[in-house]
Amino acid sequence: MSMVLCLTDHLADSEAWTTHLHMRGHETAMSDVKSLTALKTDGWDRAGLLLSQDAAKTLAADALGLPGWCRKLKADRIIVVDKAGEKFQLKGEFNGSVLRLTPSKQGWRYAAEVAARFLDDEQAVAAGDPQTFNLLRLARRVAASDVTVMLVGPTGTGKEVVSKFLHRASKRAREAFIAVNCAAVPDTMLEALLFGYEKGAFTGAHTPNKGIFRAADGGTLLLDEVSEMAPHLQAKFLRVLQEKEVTPLGGSKSVAIDVRVIATSNRYMMDEVKAGRFREDLYYRLNVFPLATMALSERPGDILPISISLLAKHTGGFPTIPEMTDEAIEKLEAYDWPGNVRELENVLQRALVLSSGAPIEADHLMIDMHGHIAKIEDFDTSRRRVAAR
Repeated sequence: MSMVLCLTDHLADSEAWTTHLHMRGHETAMSDVKSLTALKTDGWDRAGLLLSQDAAKTLAADALGLPGWCRKLKADRIIVVDKAGEKFQLKGEFNGSVLRLTPSKQGWRYAAEVAARFLDDEQAVAAGDPQTFNLLRLARRVAASDVTVMLVGPTGTGKEVVSKFLHRASKRAREAFIAVNCAAVPDTMLEALLFGYEKGAFTGAHTPNKGIFRAADGGTLLLDEVSEMAPHLQAKFLRVLQEKEVTPLGGSKSVAIDVRVIATSNRYMMDEVKAGRFREDLYYRLNVFPLATMALSERPGDILPISISLLAKHTGGFPTIPEMTDEAIEKLEAYDWPGNVRELENVLQRALVLSSGAPIEADHLMIDMHGHIAKIEDFDTSRRRVAAR
């Protein structure tokens, strides 16, 4: 979001709202309703609007109406902070989305994080930890160039998310972003998928295919788990990086390409090089600028923002996101998450089932499933012993 405007009228903790949104990467401004007519919005491409229920009523009663003011302020994401136990109907058409929050009911911290994620129109990276913000600042600087990036980190720590952030922050943002998981595609298929092929290059090649490299021309190609690539493909891939051209299977003519390559791995790549599983020259060609993601346990400040994004994903969006108690948040942040974000997502999906639309409480978070399974097995064993008697 290019700007978030916070209207201070009848909005408790307005400075805290603005500070929190600014800390989450949003450009922020404050105003009251009387000063809106003099507010300069020429430099805004788009805006978010955070206001109290009373301020929304005031704007709704104006000649422009609340929709008119939203259009004037270029606001396409509107957050109305409701009073506990009271809500009024918003009438009119909006060129965007409206979110209703009740901090006294949901807890201010949870509501503030929901607001920050809702206002992030790109929904790029859910972050709240200083170490993640440092990584994103560095990634934004890297994105300004065309250097090849080697992104390493444990499984489930958001390597593809950071790769997409690099693409969106680069001059290639309007072009294609294509991701290929090298571990999920057989070697023979991966070669044809990456480099393309001419008609008749192999059995079943009835029509030519330009391949992923040419499909990503002008954009970004993410090679996920590149350490799984077969040695003969590594040699061919190295040539593509060096010459910036690709030769399709069955072809004799090379085609020039302009692709920014990001490679990821969950392994320590120098160990792969020393073991002879990965070419040293290819490693150094890919490792022009190394970046690393960390385990979720090392960045606890990210747990709540990521949880909110996952809840929105599995409930149909922010307007239907459930509440979460402070005790539940504390339980999430106290766990070390050996399975990283994938484990967190599983826990939250179970919580949605158990809460059945009610606020998510600590008891809904079934984190240690091994313990739960052990209890079930003990119960079944005891029941069988009783039956045997």
